[in-house]
Amino acid sequence: MHLHLRAAAEADIRDDHDWLSTFMGTAWGVIEAEYAAGIADAIEKDYHRLDTFYVEETDDPDARLPVFGGRQPAGAPTDHYPDPPLILLEPAGVARAAAFLTAVSFDGLWARAGGRITASFGPGWSDATVRGIYENHHRSLRGFYERAAAAGHAVVKAGWF
Repeated sequence: MHLHLRAAAEADIRDDHDWLSTFMGTAWGVIEAEYAAGIADAIEKDYHRLDTFYVEETDDPDARLPVFGGRQPAGAPTDHYPDPPLILLEPAGVARAAAFLTAVSFDGLWARAGGRITASFGPGWSDATVRGIYENHHRSLRGFYERAAAAGHAVVKAGWF
């Protein structure tokens, strides 16, 4: 399970579910190259917990933007769960997500929620290992959103299962 994020100029994407599904499917095949170019990121398995980590531990309404923030594109199925589920975050939201990730204290968030997150991983997981995973997610998302915001890009998100 991955949450795949891809930054692109708003003019280069369409607000259309089927088009974005193809756009993201094509990108999944070249994700390593897009990582290297700084226009893609992905969170494996932990994206729901990471969203909760940000949202439940801050009073900032922009805390939801980095992971699940945005809206479904036009034409998204309403009668079933689309495969992949898609989210479109416009440039203004990307800028707010970048500002949130830059301003929030990872250490402060971890001090409040780290024990609960580590416990949710089950036996055998050390706090240092789980913290490292989340710290890497946070650092990666912060850099991704900072680059996307600086370029004035939108972000498309796809959940691959």
